[in-house]
Amino acid sequence: MAAELHPRSGKLIGLSNSNRTARRNQPVQEFNHGLVLSKEPLRDRDVFTVRIDKKVNSWSGSIEIGVTALDPAALDFPSSATGLKGGSWIVSGCSVLRDGRSVLEEYGRDLDQLAEGDRVGIQRSSRGELHLWVNGQDCGAAASGLPPKLWAVVDLYGKCTQVTVVSCEPPPPSAEKETIERDEEVDEEEEEDEVEEEEEEVVYGVREDAGITALMNVAAMNGMMNGDEVPELSCSHSRPDKFPNNLEPDTVLTEHQLFDVFNNAIVSFYRSEDEGGGEDGGGGGGTGGGGGGGSTGTDSSSRNERGSSSSGGGAVNSDSGTGTRGGGAGSGGGESGNTNNSPAGNGGVGLGVVTGGMTTNDALLFHEKCGTLIKLSNNNKTAERRRPLDEFNNGVVMTNRPLRHNEMFEIRIDKLVDKWSGSIEIGVTTHNPNNLDYPATMTNLRSGTIMMSGCGILTNGKGTRREYCEFSLDELQEGDHIGLMRKASGALHFYINGIDQGVAAAQTPGVVYGVVDLYGMAVKVTIVHNHNHSDRLRRNNAIMRALSPDVGRPRPALSLTPDSEGPDRLLFHPNCGQKAAIISDGRTALRPHATDDFNHGVVLSSRPLRSNEVFQVRIDKMVDKWAGSIEIGVTTHNPAYLQLPSTMTNLRSGTWMMTGNGVMHNGTTILDEYGHNLDRLKAGDTVGVVRKEDGSLHFFVNGVAQGPAAWNVPPSVYAVVDLYGQAAQATIMDDMVDLPPLPEDSSEGPTAMSPGSPCSIAGASTTTDLRFHHLHGTNAVITNGGRTALRQNCRSEFNDAIVISNRCLRDGELFEIIIQKMVDRWSGSIEAGVTAIRPEELEFPNTMTDIDYDTWMLSGTAIMQDGNTMRNNYGCDLDSLTTGSRIGMMRSASGDLHYYINGVDQGVACSGLPPEVYAVIDLYGQCVQVSITSSSGPLDNSLCTSNITEKSFPIHSPGTHQVAGVAHRLHSKHGKNVVLLGEGCQAVRVGGYAHGIVFSAKELKVDELFEVRIDEVDEQWCGSLHIGLTTLAPPELPSCPLSGLSPSLPQLRTKVTWLLCGSEVRRNGVLQRQNYGCSLDRLTVGNRVGVKRFSDDTMHIFIDGEDMGPAATAVAKNVYAVLDLYGRITAVSIVSSSLMEDMESVKAPSLSSDSCSEGEEDSTPVREVESEPCALVPTVMAFLENHGKNIQLSNQNLTAARVSSYNQGLLVTAQPLARQQLFQFQIDRLNPSWTSSLSLGVIGHSPDRLNFPSTACCLKRSTWLLQRDSVFHNSLKICENYGPNLDTCPEGTVLGLLVDANSCLHLYVNGMDQGVAAQDIPSPCYPFIDLYGQCEQVTIVTNNVPAVGGESGETRCQGDMEKADMVDGIKESVCWTPPPEVNPNKTCEYQALCSRFKDLLTLPDGYFNEDAKYNLCYCESCHKLRGDEAYYKRGEPPRDYALPFGWCRFALRIKPHCEVSNALKKWHIAYHGTSVGALRRTLDHSQLLPGTSSIFSVSPVKAEGPNGYSEPEENSAPGREVPRVRLSPTMRYSGLEIFAPKVQFRDPRSHRCHQAQVGFQVCVRPGSYKVGPQTLGNSEPLDPRFSNSEIEWITKEQGGTLLYGLLIRVE
Repeated sequence: MAAELHPRSGKLIGLSNSNRTARRNQPVQEFNHGLVLSKEPLRDRDVFTVRIDKKVNSWSGSIEIGVTALDPAALDFPSSATGLKGGSWIVSGCSVLRDGRSVLEEYGRDLDQLAEGDRVGIQRSSRGELHLWVNGQDCGAAASGLPPKLWAVVDLYGKCTQVTVVSCEPPPPSAEKETIERDEEVDEEEEEDEVEEEEEEVVYGVREDAGITALMNVAAMNGMMNGDEVPELSCSHSRPDKFPNNLEPDTVLTEHQLFDVFNNAIVSFYRSEDEGGGEDGGGGGGTGGGGGGGSTGTDSSSRNERGSSSSGGGAVNSDSGTGTRGGGAGSGGGESGNTNNSPAGNGGVGLGVVTGGMTTNDALLFHEKCGTLIKLSNNNKTAERRRPLDEFNNGVVMTNRPLRHNEMFEIRIDKLVDKWSGSIEIGVTTHNPNNLDYPATMTNLRSGTIMMSGCGILTNGKGTRREYCEFSLDELQEGDHIGLMRKASGALHFYINGIDQGVAAAQTPGVVYGVVDLYGMAVKVTIVHNHNHSDRLRRNNAIMRALSPDVGRPRPALSLTPDSEGPDRLLFHPNCGQKAAIISDGRTALRPHATDDFNHGVVLSSRPLRSNEVFQVRIDKMVDKWAGSIEIGVTTHNPAYLQLPSTMTNLRSGTWMMTGNGVMHNGTTILDEYGHNLDRLKAGDTVGVVRKEDGSLHFFVNGVAQGPAAWNVPPSVYAVVDLYGQAAQATIMDDMVDLPPLPEDSSEGPTAMSPGSPCSIAGASTTTDLRFHHLHGTNAVITNGGRTALRQNCRSEFNDAIVISNRCLRDGELFEIIIQKMVDRWSGSIEAGVTAIRPEELEFPNTMTDIDYDTWMLSGTAIMQDGNTMRNNYGCDLDSLTTGSRIGMMRSASGDLHYYINGVDQGVACSGLPPEVYAVIDLYGQCVQVSITSSSGPLDNSLCTSNITEKSFPIHSPGTHQVAGVAHRLHSKHGKNVVLLGEGCQAVRVGGYAHGIVFSAKELKVDELFEVRIDEVDEQWCGSLHIGLTTLAPPELPSCPLSGLSPSLPQLRTKVTWLLCGSEVRRNGVLQRQNYGCSLDRLTVGNRVGVKRFSDDTMHIFIDGEDMGPAATAVAKNVYAVLDLYGRITAVSIVSSSLMEDMESVKAPSLSSDSCSEGEEDSTPVREVESEPCALVPTVMAFLENHGKNIQLSNQNLTAARVSSYNQGLLVTAQPLARQQLFQFQIDRLNPSWTSSLSLGVIGHSPDRLNFPSTACCLKRSTWLLQRDSVFHNSLKICENYGPNLDTCPEGTVLGLLVDANSCLHLYVNGMDQGVAAQDIPSPCYPFIDLYGQCEQVTIVTNNVPAVGGESGETRCQGDMEKADMVDGIKESVCWTPPPEVNPNKTCEYQALCSRFKDLLTLPDGYFNEDAKYNLCYCESCHKLRGDEAYYKRGEPPRDYALPFGWCRFALRIKPHCEVSNALKKWHIAYHGTSVGALRRTLDHSQLLPGTSSIFSVSPVKAEGPNGYSEPEENSAPGREVPRVRLSPTMRYSGLEIFAPKVQFRDPRSHRCHQAQVGFQVCVRPGSYKVGPQTLGNSEPLDPRFSNSEIEWITKEQGGTLLYGLLIRVE
């Protein structure tokens, strides 16, 4: 037949080269629809062969090949070959599928691993069998019983994008001869049920030295191979369990094939060790150890999978299809103790001995009888639990026969569900499955059963070993293997991924069945045989690669030459604490999840320290979550054999550690006060240790020797670093050449900058201060002093590796990185951009394009804003960049974002960026590691700040929120050259250039800004003002003049002092940071400079109102502001004020009529007005300093804000809530990025020592919580549908809590009591608030808000309408217009849904009021938030009407002709239900017409027009019956489906189907209607306020009704 492809193919396929070449179009965007078939049916024996021309790395999966009985001329091509039905056999990966269902799971070469240039073919043999050929080698029969007429199928799937047909002809005679001979041998085995003797060398059963020799021979052989063809490694399997015996000297093994050979050889070697084939040779033994009657040798290779279960060493002690025994000729088994003197027993190669061969019917399968929910498939090799999301048990399966001695019963977990607790259980039982009444779970059996459950062993349902192994079955994943084996000695062993977990039970009965319980999460398993050891090895290699990308990777040859550098260089040993990891070739140790765990971070040096050799590490990264920090020392324990403790001070022998400022030996403190306190170190500090020749031990901190710490320390000790508590990462400092210093590490002192140099004020120098922020994605690691970012586990994780710059980019400043490392495992690559979100406020997502606000990213060629593509085909493609490429981002002064690739500007990507944006890099997909380049910094000096003037910064300090109060003062104690003026508000230096230190009069409170203005400068001096914070209390100083006070602030070291000197941050004079903010040396007259201590213990400097960011961390709580009038600065005056002491100055928000709704202000509610409870002596309330970790208090603890994440926002009042006192607070700020919102309640115990959980629902002791619309007590729900849904409360809502005299808890919303929420509230109780999700800030309201709906507590008469004429309680002007009310629930989803339905009606906008704020939602949350009453009175005379709860009203425009005096305001309110079809005509006439086809109208039949409408005629006959219109004062009647028919619609946003109804809210003229009974025949009352006898109003007057609202209800 012709070697061509059929012209009909998948929709993405393009054919060329005379239909011999197929290419999948859009290979990076699409992975399927690449199906091609042969032009003609296959002839028997012809191999249809294609060559893989091109692959991409964007996808998983690759080429699939097979045959189909479907004619391509009439075929409806599916998206992939596995979708072919009607007689199709497809080889996919290493599985064979028939009509889309797997029939063979382990077959041939893995097609996904083939590379470009490899050839793959498919053949139908003359015997009707399907054969796969890879690179000219037959992989054996994949299926049998194929029909005669078949077309070849090739699927260009996933990575495979182009193939070419190279031939379609029979195979070479030599290859075919081998196949035929092999098939004949199999036939003979099947007919005679025995195995012929065949001399063949085997690997298993050899001694260790022979195995290693064999490995080295293969390695040496590979060194001579340079060809492209692949030798046949196995007769029937591409993953042999033995070495091939047909490798010629000139044969070539590819790198991956050699890796397979090594793996399988190792597997076979260890298997022979496990089976007794070690030093004893592993002779073949029968059950009795005497050989079992087997007298003929066999080839126990993988050929046995094809129909023989025989194996070397006796089939009784082997698994089907594997040769697990030694293959020796002796009669004693490997575990019988008999010595085998055969050549094989001595580690050589010999003949195998078998007993009678077993047929495939004797294979280990699942028994037909199984649990009630079990479904068996795959020839009873696969078991699956039905309805896995509904049922968790009744999933027991057992083997079809008892297990033999030393026989491995192994299963693979195929499927898990994440719903239940508990998972798979496996074990053995003496019960015969034929006679067993299967229990719901196997642990219910009380006899003859041993099961592994979790990590323990259960015997007859009772725990006998709680901690059997370190693996828990509950933690295994899909693809993991679990096995068990009953040894000949009776010992039961379990295996996890091929690793023996040891003896689980010493004496197991002789006859046991394997049993698996598909419990809980476990849904599907498959029995696997020992030829899958190689799969487990690959899986373990994958796990090791996840830990280190270089572990387990195949190499061209084995190198026996050790690293010349390795033995000499000090590195970290790879054996480290369970929460630690070693990176950077052993030089860096880190705790990757330092915020989750504080210990298990012990690391040791890779070799012992020499005498006088200093081991020094630099702290790279710190977290501020824990107490304690790095610990360092030495130990005599070898790290290769040490069971590492959780912390090194737990070790009780041979260990010396410096911890804090003490020294411990073997866990006992030997020095209390020693050296610098390690707990106070920060990132960039160094610690070291040395053992001197005299045996003394010394420690170093930042290079300074701390003195001898211990004596008589033995030689050959290993260095130890314990990354404990705050310490998250450290790097060995043995080679400063390739270890760039941190920003703080300056070996050359401060960088001198010329005052006139451009950008010097911004801190620019030859080395930029741009770094990666210490906050980053879960899988990201920051090293190299913040200059380098990498993604750990790069071969198993592709995202969660976002890194962000440490500060905002300045205008015209380039942030540039270089790609240092990439992997070819994933699709997609680096993404870069900017965000206006501060790192501290960013909850790092999986990828940065998931952020939906204030973020601009370049992904591939697409510019994305807030996760949405705003522009395609930008000038560069990030996915095409390779290692060494440079990417830069710059925000121009005009707000444009530019990208630079290798230094070339790619043009404007987007415009309109805010002024303060951070650079963002997403180490996604193929991109693994980047570093900031030295090119980062200002691109154009004109874009940078070159001089500090008042125009350089905003006049007001943003974000300071200072409340006007008493001006700050300077303390009376100061430097000897200072004079204070203006009652301590001004300081002047009267002589010299120094001795000008001044202090604030009082300690600074949290978030209190102390700010001064520069009044005078003297240019004869150099230097400038110094400013900072100090723990030195001025009252403790001697009286002035303070001649003993330091002449300048950097020399003030008697107490801890943090200060800014120029652009350098110092602590007690020691340089901590360079290039911070704007240099104080550039300040001049009129500039303002301030200092503030934030609640996170950081010091911030403000220049002209602009926050320069955190200058220092871990600042003490009790500090004074300190200034030094040094050098040029001679006079300053205070411009800041202290925080207000008078709490009454904080005004509560008042509620005016503009924020009221129906029933508020001057309305006349039907129910009686209740008196407002009040406390006689209200307690002044404030928030407690003890609160959730993301809370920041301000405004004298009256305001609380959540500054990070979405939880950890619990706060509680410092004072208990008195009875009858209303505690109220206002919602200040909501963040719509989150879901859910605040909750509140009370606790019945003191909060002083409360350990705040992440959310309020975790409080479970004496707690009453109001969350959404439910009430919880100790986390249990006790009430539903209480009050409004708190998640819908908008900004400005005032919420309150009150405990009445009967100990009942009440919720108040905007002053409206929502009733009793809970009873029996203890005294005292403390209100608490959980700032969760959307709610980010609240403020305590210090004066009571009057109850909404009341007016000075006056009770009004229902009939008194003189105060104001109302429509739904809203004041009106002369002509009524819809109420000027903004719906308090601005985020109401129900109102938005109704609005989308209104849009679908396509009604002209001219009918509706232009201002949408007049629309009102009457859903439960909205009307409760407004405090609406259910019924109101309206008109003259007053008449009741009900609010349309459950509906949404859209205000209609009032026509000009309706503006007539005050008559309209005296009309009554009613409702009219109608159909969707009648809406338009009704709106056209601006009133309800007595003739519309609404069900609500009563019209004579004779008046109906052709369209169903009752058309009014101009020449009506006299006396004609006038049609009537029905109304009702309640929508409970008008909204019935008979009046307002439901229509179904699909929401264009959610695509869900809903039902909707429509109606009108109308004004009706008094006297124009008659009140009558309902006409539907209902006996039950429809509305509790209105009797059924007067619920229907009927009017005949045209012009008697006026429309003012369209009502919509959606279900």
